[in-house]
Amino acid sequence: MVSARLKAIEIKIKNTGGETIRPLGIFLILIIMFTSECIAEENTSLISRDLLFGNPDRTNVRVSPDGSMMSFLAPFNGVLNVWVGPAGQPNKAKPVTNDTNRGIRSYFWAYTNEDILFMQDKNGDENWRISSINLSSGKTKDFTPFEGVQSQIVALSPKFPFECIIGMNRRDPEWHDLFRLNINTGNITLLQENTRFSGFEVDDDFRIRLASNTTPDGGSEIFKLMDNGTWMSFMKVDMEDTLSIRFVGYNKTNEVIYLVDSRDRNTAALYTLNLKTDEKSLVAEDAKSDFGGAMTHPTDKNLQAVAFYYETLQWQILDPSMAEDMEYLAQLEDGEVRVFSRSLDDKIWIVGYTVDDGPMRYYYYDRSKKQAKFMFTDRDDLKDKPLSKMYPVVIRSRDGLDLLSYYTLPLGSDSDEDGLPDQPLPIVLNVHGGPWSRVYWLMDPIHQWLANRGYAVLSVNFRGSTGLGKNFTNAGNLEWGRKMQEDLIDAVNWSIENGIADPEKVAIMGGSYGGYAALAGLTFTPRVFACGVDICGVSNLVTDLKSVPPYWLPEIEMDFKRIGDYRTKEGEAFLMSRSPISYVDRIQRPLLIAHGLNDPRVKQNESEQIVNAMQKKKLPVT
Repeated sequence: MVSARLKAIEIKIKNTGGETIRPLGIFLILIIMFTSECIAEENTSLISRDLLFGNPDRTNVRVSPDGSMMSFLAPFNGVLNVWVGPAGQPNKAKPVTNDTNRGIRSYFWAYTNEDILFMQDKNGDENWRISSINLSSGKTKDFTPFEGVQSQIVALSPKFPFECIIGMNRRDPEWHDLFRLNINTGNITLLQENTRFSGFEVDDDFRIRLASNTTPDGGSEIFKLMDNGTWMSFMKVDMEDTLSIRFVGYNKTNEVIYLVDSRDRNTAALYTLNLKTDEKSLVAEDAKSDFGGAMTHPTDKNLQAVAFYYETLQWQILDPSMAEDMEYLAQLEDGEVRVFSRSLDDKIWIVGYTVDDGPMRYYYYDRSKKQAKFMFTDRDDLKDKPLSKMYPVVIRSRDGLDLLSYYTLPLGSDSDEDGLPDQPLPIVLNVHGGPWSRVYWLMDPIHQWLANRGYAVLSVNFRGSTGLGKNFTNAGNLEWGRKMQEDLIDAVNWSIENGIADPEKVAIMGGSYGGYAALAGLTFTPRVFACGVDICGVSNLVTDLKSVPPYWLPEIEMDFKRIGDYRTKEGEAFLMSRSPISYVDRIQRPLLIAHGLNDPRVKQNESEQIVNAMQKKKLPVT
C-alpha cells in the first residue's frame, strides 16, 4: 500500500543531446515512485518500459503518390528518422534523413515522388519548421528557418507537385499568413496576408475558398472569398457547435465541400455542401458518435467510406467498388481496419490493424490482386509479451449522463474471464488531456504498463470530451473542477461498487487537463485518492488563460465561454474558485508534479506556483 506520508515532488524535464523525452515518458519517471504491494500473476514477466514508451520500430507508414516506394519513421542511431524503400519491401528501406536531436514526428510525400516534407520544432516549443529531403540528391532544405515562428503545411495538390501552401505567423505571432512554397527553389510567395481569420480552407487548385474567425459569443463565423477578392459572410456557428463543425475536403470540381456539421442535431454528421448553390445533403450519420473520418478516392475525390467511433471503430461503406476490399481486409486480421495511405492510381494501400492487446500490424495491399502482405508491427518486441485486454463500459453519472469508459485488468486477476477481477485491485484513474478530446479502444501503453505491474487502470470520457455528441461536450461548459470532476469520482465509485477497485488504493494521474484533474482530485476531494500525479497540469485557471500562445488568441473567446472569463471580477473569482491552487491546504495525500520546460500550452509556472504555495503552507515538497 502507498505510504500516506504527504509528499510533493516537482520534476523539471529538459531535452538534452539526442534523448527524446515525451509526455508519456514523463509518466514513467513518476508513477513508479508510488509502488504498491500488488503484483501481477506470478508467471507474468515484467515488460520493459522502453518497449512500451520508447521509439517504435516503425510507424507513420505511407506509400509514394506513384505507388513505387514506401516510407516510414524508424530509429536511426536511436533517433526517429524517415526511411524509404521499394513499396512492399520494408527490409530494403534505408534512412533518408539523419536527425540526431528530437527526431522527426510528422512528414508528407510531395507529389513530385522525389521529395519528402517534414516538420520539427525545437525542444517542444511547437514552433514548427518545414523542411524537405530530395531522394535523388539527398539534399535537405529548411524552408522556414525563423526563430519563434510557427509554420504549418496547409495544402498539397497533385496539380502542383512542386509546390505547397503553408501558413506562418512570422509577421504577427497572432495570425498565420498564407504562402505558396516552391519545393525546388525554396521561394516563398505571399498568398494571403491575414489579420482576422483563425483558419482557411484551400482547394486542390490552391484557391482560398473559405476562412473562419471566432465571434465575441464564443461561436464562429465562416466567410467565402468572392471572385472580386472580398469576403462574404457564409455561415454562422453557435458556440455549442464550434467543436464539432469542420471541413474535410472537396469533390473533384472543387465546388462541393465535405462538411462535418452538428447544427440542428446532436451528433456531428457528414454532409456535402455546394459552395455555389448552398445546397446541403446528408451523407452519413450515427446516433451515438460524431463523424470520425472519411476515405475519398485519391483523384476522383468521391466519398467512399465514413468512420464513426463509439466503443470501437465502425465503417459505413458508400462506394460499392470498395465493399469487397473492406470485407476482405476485415476478415484478414482481428482488430480495427485503418487505411493509412493510398497511391494516386488507388492500386496500392497501406493498411493497419489496431488491437487492444498487441502492436499495430501493417500490411501492403495490392488492390488489383486483392492480396494483402504482412510487413511488420510498430513494436516487434511486444508481439509475444503478456498484454491485457481493454474493456469498454458505459458508466452512468450521478445526473444521468452516459460516460463511455475503458478499463484494463492485470493478467491473472480475472480467473473466470468475466471482465471483473477476483478481488479488488489498486487502480489508477488515468485522465485524458484536452479536455476537448477523448479516449479510445487501443493498445494504450500506460494501461499496459500499469496493468503489467498489478494495477487496474480506468480511463473515462467525462463530460466535455468530444466525439460523443455536442450535448455531451457542452455539458462540460464552465464545469472544470465541478461536474467534469464529479464524473471522474462517479467512475471511481463504479469501479469500487463492481469489485474492481480497492477504495483505499485509488490513484489519479494525467497530463495537461488530466494534470489539472489530478490536482483537483487531491484538493477538492482530498480523501478519495491515495496519491496523485500531475503532468504539465493547470493549477491556476486565471494565469493559464492569460499565458496562452499568441496564435491561440483568435479563438480565446471560446475558452472564456467554456472555462471562464477572467476579464471581470466575478469571472476571475469564479476561475479561482475552480483552481486547485486556491485549496492547497487541503492536500493530504502524496503528490508528484512534473513539467516540460518548453511547454507552450501549459506554462511551467503552473507547476512552480503550486509548489511554491505548498512551501508557504509548510507542506513538505521534495
